[in-house]
Amino acid sequence: MKRLFGAKKDQAPAPTLTDASGNIQNRGETLDAKIAALDAQLLKAKDAIKRTRPGPTQETAKRRALTILKQKRLYEGQRDQLYQQQYNIDQVQFTTESVKDTVSTVQAMKSAQKELKTAMKAKEFNVGKIEKMQDDMADLMDMQNEVNEALGRTYDVPDEVDESDLMEELDALEDELALESDQQTADAVPSYMQANEGAAMPAAPMNLPVAPQAQAQPQDEYGLPVLPQRN
Repeated sequence: MKRLFGAKKDQAPAPTLTDASGNIQNRGETLDAKIAALDAQLLKAKDAIKRTRPGPTQETAKRRALTILKQKRLYEGQRDQLYQQQYNIDQVQFTTESVKDTVSTVQAMKSAQKELKTAMKAKEFNVGKIEKMQDDMADLMDMQNEVNEALGRTYDVPDEVDESDLMEELDALEDELALESDQQTADAVPSYMQANEGAAMPAAPMNLPVAPQAQAQPQDEYGLPVLPQRN
Protein backbone atom coordinates (compact mmCIF):
# COMPACT_ATOMS: atom_id res chain seq x y z
CA MET A 1 0.00 0.00 0.00
CA LYS A 2 2.79 2.42 0.83
CA ARG A 3 4.33 1.70 -2.56
CA LEU A 4 1.06 2.50 -4.32
CA PHE A 5 -0.11 5.56 -2.41
CA GLY A 6 3.09 6.55 -0.65
CA ALA A 7 3.65 7.14 3.06
CA LYS A 8 2.25 10.23 4.69
CA LYS A 9 4.97 12.76 5.17
CA ASP A 10 5.48 14.27 8.58
CA GLN A 11 4.54 17.90 8.58
CA ALA A 12 7.17 20.29 9.78
CA PRO A 13 6.25 22.15 12.98
CA ALA A 14 4.87 25.61 12.52
CA PRO A 15 7.50 28.32 12.98
CA THR A 16 7.40 30.10 16.28
CA LEU A 17 7.63 33.80 16.89
CA THR A 18 11.20 33.31 18.07
CA ASP A 19 12.10 31.58 14.80
CA ALA A 20 10.47 34.34 12.77
CA SER A 21 12.27 37.05 14.73
CA GLY A 22 15.59 35.24 14.29
CA ASN A 23 15.13 34.89 10.53
CA ILE A 24 14.32 38.58 10.16
CA GLN A 25 17.33 39.46 12.31
CA ASN A 26 19.62 37.43 10.03
CA ARG A 27 18.18 39.05 6.88
CA GLY A 28 18.62 42.50 8.43
CA GLU A 29 22.28 41.77 9.25
CA THR A 30 22.84 40.68 5.61
CA LEU A 31 21.33 43.94 4.34
CA ASP A 32 23.47 45.94 6.78
CA ALA A 33 26.59 44.26 5.36
CA LYS A 34 25.53 45.11 1.79
CA ILE A 35 24.83 48.73 2.72
CA ALA A 36 28.24 49.02 4.37
CA ALA A 37 29.90 47.68 1.20
CA LEU A 38 27.98 50.21 -0.93
CA ASP A 39 29.07 53.02 1.39
CA ALA A 40 32.69 52.06 0.74
CA GLN A 41 32.06 52.10 -3.02
CA LEU A 42 30.39 55.50 -2.76
CA LEU A 43 33.46 56.92 -1.06
CA LYS A 44 35.65 55.68 -3.87
CA ALA A 45 33.25 57.11 -6.49
CA LYS A 46 33.21 60.51 -4.77
CA ASP A 47 37.00 60.50 -4.64
CA ALA A 48 37.13 59.69 -8.37
CA ILE A 49 34.75 62.55 -9.16
CA LYS A 50 36.96 64.97 -7.21
CA ARG A 51 40.16 63.80 -8.88
CA THR A 52 38.87 63.98 -12.48
CA ARG A 53 38.24 67.07 -14.54
CA PRO A 54 34.86 67.84 -16.09
CA GLY A 55 34.38 65.60 -19.07
CA PRO A 56 33.46 62.05 -20.06
CA THR A 57 35.54 60.44 -17.29
CA GLN A 58 33.90 62.49 -14.61
CA GLU A 59 30.41 61.83 -16.03
CA THR A 60 31.09 58.10 -15.94
CA ALA A 61 32.14 58.35 -12.27
CA LYS A 62 28.99 60.31 -11.47
CA ARG A 63 26.75 57.70 -13.12
CA ARG A 64 28.55 54.98 -11.20
CA ALA A 65 28.03 56.85 -7.96
CA LEU A 66 24.34 57.40 -8.79
CA THR A 67 23.83 53.67 -9.43
CA ILE A 68 25.48 52.78 -6.13
CA LEU A 69 23.34 55.34 -4.31
CA LYS A 70 20.15 53.87 -5.80
CA GLN A 71 21.14 50.36 -4.65
CA LYS A 72 21.92 51.67 -1.20
CA ARG A 73 18.53 53.36 -0.89
CA LEU A 74 16.82 50.18 -2.05
CA TYR A 75 18.59 48.09 0.57
CA GLU A 76 17.88 50.71 3.24
CA GLY A 77 14.16 50.57 2.43
CA GLN A 78 14.16 46.77 2.67
CA ARG A 79 16.05 46.93 5.94
CA ASP A 80 13.54 49.40 7.39
CA GLN A 81 10.70 47.07 6.43
CA LEU A 82 12.42 44.13 8.10
CA TYR A 83 13.02 46.14 11.24
CA GLN A 84 9.35 47.11 11.35
CA GLN A 85 8.31 43.47 10.93
CA GLN A 86 10.71 42.39 13.63
CA TYR A 87 9.36 45.09 15.94
CA ASN A 88 5.80 43.83 15.39
CA ILE A 89 6.85 40.24 15.99
CA ASP A 90 8.69 41.18 19.18
CA GLN A 91 5.60 43.02 20.43
CA VAL A 92 3.39 39.99 19.74
CA GLN A 93 5.94 37.70 21.37
CA PHE A 94 6.12 39.93 24.45
CA THR A 95 2.33 40.01 24.72
CA THR A 96 2.11 36.22 24.32
CA GLU A 97 4.71 35.62 27.01
CA SER A 98 2.96 38.10 29.30
CA VAL A 99 -0.31 36.21 28.87
CA LYS A 100 1.43 32.92 29.65
CA ASP A 101 3.03 34.42 32.74
CA THR A 102 -0.33 35.77 33.87
CA VAL A 103 -1.97 32.36 33.47
CA SER A 104 0.87 30.69 35.40
CA THR A 105 0.64 33.29 38.16
CA VAL A 106 -3.12 32.87 38.54
CA GLN A 107 -2.81 29.09 38.61
CA ALA A 108 -0.07 29.28 41.24
CA MET A 109 -2.15 31.66 43.37
CA LYS A 110 -5.20 29.36 43.14
CA SER A 111 -3.07 26.40 44.24
CA ALA A 112 -1.61 28.40 47.11
CA GLN A 113 -5.09 29.51 48.15
CA LYS A 114 -6.29 25.91 48.35
CA GLU A 115 -3.25 24.94 50.41
CA LEU A 116 -3.80 27.86 52.79
CA LYS A 117 -7.47 27.00 53.26
CA THR A 118 -6.57 23.40 54.04
CA ALA A 119 -3.81 24.43 56.43
CA MET A 120 -5.97 26.98 58.25
CA LYS A 121 -8.53 24.26 59.02
CA ALA A 122 -6.01 22.44 61.19
CA LYS A 123 -6.64 22.44 64.93
CA GLU A 124 -3.32 24.21 65.53
CA PHE A 125 -4.79 27.41 64.04
CA ASN A 126 -7.55 27.69 66.64
CA VAL A 127 -7.09 31.24 67.98
CA GLY A 128 -8.78 30.44 71.29
CA LYS A 129 -6.49 27.49 71.91
CA ILE A 130 -3.44 29.54 70.96
CA GLU A 131 -4.40 32.29 73.45
CA LYS A 132 -5.02 29.68 76.18
CA MET A 133 -1.63 28.12 75.43
CA GLN A 134 0.05 31.54 75.75
CA ASP A 135 -1.68 32.12 79.12
CA ASP A 136 -0.57 28.69 80.34
CA MET A 137 3.01 29.42 79.25
CA ALA A 138 2.96 32.73 81.14
CA ASP A 139 1.68 30.96 84.29
CA LEU A 140 4.38 28.32 83.98
CA MET A 141 7.07 31.00 83.62
CA ASP A 142 5.79 32.79 86.73
CA MET A 143 5.79 29.51 88.63
CA GLN A 144 9.34 28.79 87.54
CA ASN A 145 10.46 32.24 88.70
CA GLU A 146 8.91 31.62 92.10
CA VAL A 147 10.71 28.27 92.33
CA ASN A 148 14.01 29.90 91.44
CA GLU A 149 13.51 32.58 94.09
CA ALA A 150 12.69 29.93 96.67
CA LEU A 151 15.76 27.88 95.78
CA GLY A 152 17.95 30.99 95.82
CA ARG A 153 17.25 31.92 99.43
CA THR A 154 20.24 31.96 101.83
CA TYR A 155 20.27 30.65 105.37
CA ASP A 156 21.46 32.10 108.70
CA VAL A 157 21.84 35.60 107.30
CA PRO A 158 20.45 38.36 109.54
CA ASP A 159 17.85 40.52 107.90
CA GLU A 160 19.19 43.70 109.55
CA VAL A 161 22.90 44.58 109.93
CA ASP A 162 24.19 47.33 112.22
CA GLU A 163 25.95 49.90 110.08
CA SER A 164 28.60 50.66 112.74
CA ASP A 165 29.45 46.96 113.09
CA LEU A 166 29.71 46.64 109.35
CA MET A 167 32.11 49.61 109.12
CA GLU A 168 34.28 48.15 111.90
CA GLU A 169 34.50 44.85 110.06
CA LEU A 170 35.44 46.65 106.85
CA ASP A 171 38.18 48.65 108.66
CA ALA A 172 39.57 45.47 110.19
CA LEU A 173 39.55 43.77 106.82
CA GLU A 174 41.36 46.77 105.27
CA ASP A 175 44.06 46.67 107.99
CA GLU A 176 44.48 42.95 107.46
CA LEU A 177 44.89 43.39 103.72
CA ALA A 178 47.43 46.21 104.25
CA LEU A 179 49.44 43.99 106.62
CA GLU A 180 49.50 41.18 104.09
CA SER A 181 50.63 43.60 101.40
CA ASP A 182 53.52 44.84 103.58
CA GLN A 183 54.55 41.27 104.34
CA GLN A 184 54.58 40.43 100.62
CA THR A 185 56.73 43.51 99.94
CA ALA A 186 59.19 42.50 102.67
CA ASP A 187 59.41 38.99 101.25
CA ALA A 188 60.26 40.46 97.87
CA VAL A 189 63.41 42.25 99.30
CA PRO A 190 66.63 40.21 98.77
CA SER A 191 68.03 38.48 101.82
CA TYR A 192 71.34 40.34 101.71
CA MET A 193 69.45 43.64 102.11
CA GLN A 194 67.48 42.44 105.11
CA ALA A 195 68.92 42.74 108.66
CA ASN A 196 69.48 39.47 110.54
CA GLU A 197 67.31 38.91 113.59
CA GLY A 198 69.18 39.70 116.83
CA ALA A 199 72.11 41.31 114.98
CA ALA A 200 72.74 44.99 115.43
CA MET A 201 72.97 47.21 112.42
CA PRO A 202 76.58 48.31 111.69
CA ALA A 203 77.43 51.58 113.38
CA ALA A 204 78.24 54.63 111.34
CA PRO A 205 81.96 55.20 110.89
CA MET A 206 83.46 57.55 113.44
CA ASN A 207 85.97 60.45 113.10
CA LEU A 208 84.42 61.77 109.91
CA PRO A 209 85.77 65.16 108.77
CA VAL A 210 83.55 68.09 109.67
CA ALA A 211 82.28 70.07 106.71
CA PRO A 212 83.35 73.75 106.88
CA GLN A 213 80.55 76.11 107.74
CA ALA A 214 80.10 79.40 105.97
CA GLN A 215 80.61 82.52 108.09
CA ALA A 216 77.51 84.53 108.83
CA GLN A 217 77.28 87.67 106.72
CA PRO A 218 76.27 90.87 108.54
CA GLN A 219 72.78 92.18 107.81
CA ASP A 220 71.23 95.62 108.11
CA GLU A 221 68.16 96.55 110.09
CA TYR A 222 65.90 95.26 107.29
CA GLY A 223 67.54 91.82 107.23
CA LEU A 224 69.39 92.40 103.97
CA PRO A 225 73.10 91.50 103.63
CA VAL A 226 75.51 94.42 104.06
CA LEU A 227 77.93 94.82 101.17
CA PRO A 228 81.55 95.33 102.14
CA GLN A 229 82.79 98.87 101.64
CA ARG A 230 85.65 99.49 99.30
CA ASN A 231 88.66 101.52 100.58
